Amino acid sequence: MINWVLKKMFGNRNVRVLKRLEPLVARVNELEESYQALPEAELKGKTAEFQERLRNGETTDDIMCEAFAVVKNACRRLMGTDIEVTGTKMQWDMIPYDVQVVGAVVLHRGDIAEMATGEGKTLVATMPLYLNALSGHNCQLITTNDYLARRDSEWMGTVYRYLGMTVGCLQHSMSPDERREQYGCDITYGMNSEFGFDYLSDMGMAMS
Repeated sequence: MINWVLKKMFGNRNVRVLKRLEPLVARVNELEESYQALPEAELKGKTAEFQERLRNGETTDDIMCEAFAVVKNACRRLMGTDIEVTGTKMQWDMIPYDVQVVGAVVLHRGDIAEMATGEGKTLVATMPLYLNALSGHNCQLITTNDYLARRDSEWMGTVYRYLGMTVGCLQHSMSPDERREQYGCDITYGMNSEFGFDYLSDMGMAMS
């Protein structure tokens, strides 16, 4: 009974967190709407602009809303574009919803965003990956199997490449040289065990 009363008075923690994120989502949407009027070259040029601003002392937190808005606008411009994912032809048909922008903010802040199947986790990750890759460090998305790593790197790679970034994908059969090439990309997708083995190998703790 006491817990019910407290929740009614103060809300639960998730509700309070979501309430605090609402202004950020509104800002992303406001910026994205303004970006719709930009020429394509100017939108794509935002990547170099953000990289320069980070070199000059701004932080990823400073540019988060702008970067997320650029990704959202890129998704909008790509609507209807023919792409090929794991050998299957399809069309790009996604623009992040508000709930996905919320998930992106949560991930960027290093917290956990629990989302049900079908709520668009794959698209959510594009925003924090793009933002953090602007720093010049390789950013990695860890998934559960080789197929998902390949599928998502090709599928979401549509957005990264549109914005001038490179995307790689680790596969179990790759040689050390091939793996190094994938890590040389701005963003790398791979299976959890692949990243784990490469870490151990780098530390001299794994030979095969």
